[in-house]
Formats: sequence, C-alpha cells, structure tokens
Amino acid sequence: MVLKIWNLLRKKGGNVVTIKGDKCYIRTFQEKDARSLTGLVSRNKYFWSTYEPLQRPEYYTIDAQYKKIQESLYLMDSKREFTFGIFEHGTNNLIGHIALYAIKRLPYSSAFVGYAMDEIYVGKGIVTEAVNMVVRFAFDQIGLHRVEAYVSTQNNASMRVLEKAGFQQEGLLRKLLYINGQWVDHYMYARLEDE
Repeated sequence: MVLKIWNLLRKKGGNVVTIKGDKCYIRTFQEKDARSLTGLVSRNKYFWSTYEPLQRPEYYTIDAQYKKIQESLYLMDSKREFTFGIFEHGTNNLIGHIALYAIKRLPYSSAFVGYAMDEIYVGKGIVTEAVNMVVRFAFDQIGLHRVEAYVSTQNNASMRVLEKAGFQQEGLLRKLLYINGQWVDHYMYARLEDE
C-alpha cells in the first residue's frame, strides 16, 4: 500500500482528513454524507448482521446517520475518534466505512480499528488497503503505539484482512459481544508501530 496523499483541511467547524491509496480513498465523514451512509447501512444490514447486531429500524434513517456523523465530528475535534468513509477511486461512491476509535493516550497510546464493506466490493483488497491507511495515519499522524481489533471467531474474511495488514492474533475474548440473540467469542488482534 502506498500512502499517496494525506490532507488535513479546515472546514466548517471541523477537520476533513483524506487519504488516497491505490484501490480507494478514505475521507472523514461530513454531514453531507448522511444520505450515502444511510444507503450503505440499509443495503448491507442483513449482510453485516452475521457479525454485528441488527439495529432498530430508526437506525437506518437519514436523521439517525446524520446524528452519527455529527457525533463523529465532535469526537474528531477532540482527537478521540476518526470515522472515515471508504470511497471508490475517482468518484463520490461510498462503498464502506472504517473508524479509528477509543483513542487512548499514554500510558496506552492505542486505539481500535473497525470496518465494514459493501457486500458487492468484498474480496477486492479494498478493506485491507483502507486498514493499512488508517493504521499508518494512527502511527504517523496521531502518534499512537498500538492499534487493536476485535473479530468474531467465525469471520474468516476479516481475519484475513487483519493478517494481510500486519496484525497478529493475541488471544481469545470469550463471549465478548451479544449479537442477535447469542454471546459471540472474538479474537483480539493488534499491530504495533514498529511492525
């Protein structure tokens, strides 16, 4: 993965971070993305529900996604979270999302990464590139030491993404998340800045 461009521009009360890669680009969400984000989460709610909980119907509305974006902008201003859309090269076509969240300063100097991709773009290496871009951003721009991820023990595709992005499996977290009526085990993965 080649990190071609990193921009931090001042816009209407918040920062916009754009990072361009070879297969996609990622950009922190803006309020104008609410409609596209609603379409993404609505189209993929059953596909994603294999590894994350289905939400209440109101979650899949423009109003709910607009509020989520506003919250992410607030968290970005305080450098506690960076939530990006994953976009198809040369377009404004939103094809996924990825977040660097739960950012902790010393003595931890760590954060989590979480992501989801539109079902029709799965298996093209786009998520792996997006993970690499966010991890480089975490180390080079935010100054973190460690990025972690949780992944369901049944989610082989996501485990491959993390391993291709240089993450190592560190252990099993038993019955970590309650997903659609049952407690689900997850693996803990992590990548350190010097790896």
